[in-house]
Amino acid sequence: MKGRLYHRFLSAASLVHIFLVPFISAGSILLEEGTVISFDDASQTPKVLRNTSILITDDRIAAIFDSSNPSGVPIPSDIEGVSVQAAIFDSSNTSGVSIPTDTERVSVRGKIISPGFIDTHKHGWQTAYKTIASNTTLAEYVVRYGEFSQAETVFTSEDIYLGQLVGIYEALNAGVTSILEHAHSTFSREKASASLNASMDGGVRMWWCYTFHDISNGFSVEDQIENFKELKKDERLEESTVEVGIAYDGFSTAAKEEVQSVMDLAKISNISALTTHYLGGPWFFANSPKLLHDLDFLNTSFPIVFSHSSFITPEDASLLRQTNQYISTTPESKMHSGQDHPTTPFIQDQAALGVDTHFTYSADIVTQARLWLQSTRLEFFRQTLNRWRIPRNSPMSVNQAFLLATRAGGLALRRPDVGVIQVGAKADIVVFDGSSPNMLGWVDPVAAVILHSNVGDVEHVLVNGEWRKKDRQLVLKDGLNMTRDEVEEKFLESAKRIQEVWMQTPLPELEGEFQPGVPYADADVEDVVRGIGTGY
Repeated sequence: MKGRLYHRFLSAASLVHIFLVPFISAGSILLEEGTVISFDDASQTPKVLRNTSILITDDRIAAIFDSSNPSGVPIPSDIEGVSVQAAIFDSSNTSGVSIPTDTERVSVRGKIISPGFIDTHKHGWQTAYKTIASNTTLAEYVVRYGEFSQAETVFTSEDIYLGQLVGIYEALNAGVTSILEHAHSTFSREKASASLNASMDGGVRMWWCYTFHDISNGFSVEDQIENFKELKKDERLEESTVEVGIAYDGFSTAAKEEVQSVMDLAKISNISALTTHYLGGPWFFANSPKLLHDLDFLNTSFPIVFSHSSFITPEDASLLRQTNQYISTTPESKMHSGQDHPTTPFIQDQAALGVDTHFTYSADIVTQARLWLQSTRLEFFRQTLNRWRIPRNSPMSVNQAFLLATRAGGLALRRPDVGVIQVGAKADIVVFDGSSPNMLGWVDPVAAVILHSNVGDVEHVLVNGEWRKKDRQLVLKDGLNMTRDEVEEKFLESAKRIQEVWMQTPLPELEGEFQPGVPYADADVEDVVRGIGTGY
């Protein structure tokens, strides 16, 4: 983008709670009389609070209280790591909670209040590819669309900025309030800056992980390390919901000197997270927990998230549990692109959900949770049926799917104050319209969200206590020097140019071997039309 266009335009939840901080009248929002999906630390399950109100002060949840309790006395409670001070009570208020006089009151009666959803694996810059790779496989993606394709020369800084920004808007529209971004559009200083600027301008909570990779344009890993250090000094990050981390896939393939330099950088840079792709099995991509353990780099002070982990081993799983590191399972991408995920259901206690690249997949984490829930159920049902037995129970519950989409993401990033609705948690909140035709008649709000909701039911979204979607309309971050229409117009121009380049680029010929000893092969093809069929 030319000039300044992409520069900044810019623990237990009880029925009644009070966040013990001084109330500041500015920035208070009261969500009144809704059904809240909170979290119970004792049972480690979602806790449903009906006819409940939530007071938001600044960036945190200040109080959760029973709207109908005429003599409710707030019960002090906080989550781990959040400091508290003296409470302020107002006996004239029927709830016993002091509500600042200029609080914005929003009725959520009949609606479902959920924690914001967390996407722990994303490549937002690829938004411009949307719909041109609807039948692509992972093998084709790697050489045609990924970070080592012609993308590094075709995408301009403006393209990176617009794709990242519009991708964030798609996520926010669906109620995704937190993203772990594997930012592998770091093709140059300008393009890395464009990605980070868009992330700050988008208004989402993000762990933006700078990718170090050996690309062909002369921008070396050494150059990237210096660029990373420069970007991390950006003063705007101090007031932003964006934190900087590292993405690196070279643990198993790069020279030892490069691997060591990245690990050393991670240890001294106070990063928010590190993420790496790990598939295993016939895919190799062996940036496994075992490998990082052997490098003495698994038991770290910062979270490490292993994306996909399709063929994770028992040893890997044991190491994750010992070091409290997580995987990000991406259900739709693993089914769509041929990765598969035969062993990941066995490590769900150290797992969260991700989208991958939403030029092909839905940015809606609820959809990912639903796909994961039903595919996991099918896999374990099938094991029983294949023994000629009839299952008497369900292998996985909607509560577990909901936790994967919310709290597990926060735990993966070692942030117990995101992905939950508890006193002291960050005010990242989604409100679903419970009266929509597809949700009408719900009793269990968790089941309603996981099994019956769609993006159209997301009525309100708050991130860090600020509106990002209100009354089903996106709310752009203050300071953005473009309207939504202008953003969309510029993005469409960018996407059209990019898509035309790929439309004119021949498909790769996948012959021989993908990796030594792992040949390509044709999958059986099914058709819904008899005879010659529809093909592709």
